Amino acid sequence: MSYILTSCFWYFLKHSSIFSSLLRPDRSIFLLRSLFQELANTQEPLVEETNKNQEVVLALYEALNTRDVETVHKILAPDLEWWFHGPPTHQFLMRLLTGASSDDSFRFEVDPLSVTTFGPTVIVEGCDHSRSISWVHAWTVTDGIITQVREYLNTSLTVTRLGNSTQSPSSDYNTSSSSSSSSSSSSSTGDITSVHCPSVWESSFSNRVGKSVPGLVLAI
Repeated sequence: MSYILTSCFWYFLKHSSIFSSLLRPDRSIFLLRSLFQELANTQEPLVEETNKNQEVVLALYEALNTRDVETVHKILAPDLEWWFHGPPTHQFLMRLLTGASSDDSFRFEVDPLSVTTFGPTVIVEGCDHSRSISWVHAWTVTDGIITQVREYLNTSLTVTRLGNSTQSPSSDYNTSSSSSSSSSSSSSTGDITSVHCPSVWESSFSNRVGKSVPGLVLAI
């Protein structure tokens, strides 16, 4: 929702020259409809891609739970990049993906309880109360194929978005410099670019396993 509102804001700025026409009642409704229709058209490809990526990931979970090896191979890239954080003995997802869990004694159902998509990144969260385990999977989907997965077991995960914000140095920085180095410091007091990482998602099941868990941040 916030992404759409931001898009509306910049879109209106771009077309600010027509706002004077909105003062005419006979044209205001027509122009507003045109603006929102054009904006909706620009959002459709993004929404469609997001939905497809989510469908791909959910299809993988279904294939894993039904032991549909053929579908799993179609969805996963041959050179899948896998990253894991958690107890080494709890690498359940990798055992499913590699087929190491083909024996009947191993059962780990991956039932998504929460699915959130940010473009090519699909965040899925679940919890296995019988094992006191919470898990988060961060999938990367490229052209309908899963190319990367980050697996977090019993970990509190916060997802942030990377962005740049330009800030000018404070006046205290210059006043604290000595007169002998004023010439050199003046050349380095240009705009300072800092990285702004707003939080867009936080895991919600990590506190249900009855134990303290570490926290990590994933920047996308």
